[in-house]
Amino acid sequence: MTTFLIYPLAALAEIAGCFALWSWWRGASIWWLVPGVTSLVLFGGLLALIDTEAAGRSFAAYGGVYIIASLLWMWSMEGQRPTLWDLTGGSLCLLGAFVILLGPRAV
Repeated sequence: MTTFLIYPLAALAEIAGCFALWSWWRGASIWWLVPGVTSLVLFGGLLALIDTEAAGRSFAAYGGVYIIASLLWMWSMEGQRPTLWDLTGGSLCLLGAFVILLGPRAV
């Protein structure tokens, strides 16, 4: 799998898992924890697939993708449309992720 496929899948898994925990914490059935924990384990496994010499760089770049995915989740699953400020901030973070991922490395 390529980095550009793994990151969005990891973001979906993390957000779904965190949303399940958030829902349970706010009164949903304890059974929400089963898919939530499963999703969070999948998230960790996917992020571990990123081929990099430094885990921190992989995690830092993932942050930009996570922010955009969170805004898309908010819009599609929670019915809250992102504001111009949300989209501007998310775009800046995604640009930062691309700089981290695609920047030249010393050999």
